[in-house]
Amino acid sequence: MFEYVGALHIHSVYSDGSGEVKDIAQYANETGLDFILLTDHNTLRALHEGFEGWYGKTLLLVGCEINDKENKNHYLAFGINEPYSTRIPAKEYVSKVKEAGGIGFIAHPNEKRSSMKEHPAYPWTEWNTEDFTGIEIWNHMSEWMEGLTEQNKYNYFLHPLKSISAPPSDTLEIWDKLNLKRKVVGIGGVDAHAHKVNVFGFVEMEVFPYKVLFKSIRTHILLNDELKISTEPHLINSAKKQIYKSLEEGRCFVSNSYHGDAKGFRFFAEEGKNIYQMGDSIPLVNDLKLQIEAPKENVNIRIIKNGEEILSTDSSFLEFLVKEKGVYRVEVYLNQNAWIFSNHIRIGL
Repeated sequence: MFEYVGALHIHSVYSDGSGEVKDIAQYANETGLDFILLTDHNTLRALHEGFEGWYGKTLLLVGCEINDKENKNHYLAFGINEPYSTRIPAKEYVSKVKEAGGIGFIAHPNEKRSSMKEHPAYPWTEWNTEDFTGIEIWNHMSEWMEGLTEQNKYNYFLHPLKSISAPPSDTLEIWDKLNLKRKVVGIGGVDAHAHKVNVFGFVEMEVFPYKVLFKSIRTHILLNDELKISTEPHLINSAKKQIYKSLEEGRCFVSNSYHGDAKGFRFFAEEGKNIYQMGDSIPLVNDLKLQIEAPKENVNIRIIKNGEEILSTDSSFLEFLVKEKGVYRVEVYLNQNAWIFSNHIRIGL
């Protein structure tokens, strides 16, 4: 399979970001990203003005972040042609995205930040729906703001990458429980705005510069076929479908690239000549093995079953014989830092 690495959840001048779309794409290309997904609030203006396409070796695709009239229940929607009204309930726009053939992910579902009054928390409250594709299990901006205090703000503003430690435990708990019922895909988001903030009363700093955030939370996808770099509209559309299909199927994992390049991580199930990938739902059969390989040394690999850690090893390779049904995923820690979080393989459910 072919692996591509991207950054999701990005805002431009078309909503509350400070960057022009072409500049953001160029930053991503300079950082070595294969794709980025733009998600301005409640607008697809970048799509309709023709910004989708390749910028060097980076493909920019356009979705949007929808919210309700209370500015809660933020939803990252892709593969749609028109945004939906903020006056309708979250359950309704989640359904509309699905009906339109798009995919959608709940953004920062358990956000609790309180460090800035002008930027309150935007949690997800409408859990009475099963039409969403997945959830954002790791959001850079949310974690940064939740940890921000008056005492640490100097270091947080100067070193935004060092402030990110791990996905919220309550989000992972919800994610695991949801997967016991059906497949719910996990993605990571940078939530990039590149805000300019007055920090100490006289110094204006750009918080979360795009190029800096593109080195933090990344979503890796696995494809059966290579993406073709081309200006031809039909090939751009084909690449778009490939990326969205991989996200929809859960053939992806999340990493914090600040700690190291996670490209090359593999987690799959094997039975005889049959290979099953992340996102698959498969029967429990004899001789079914989970195979995990990390691309670096000094790692700790953990197998999580139904939300509980069942095995941990300080090795870059692990083979595990599956004897019980459940939902299985993998966490990898590099030099004791949270690094990689796979999607689930659902077995016997």
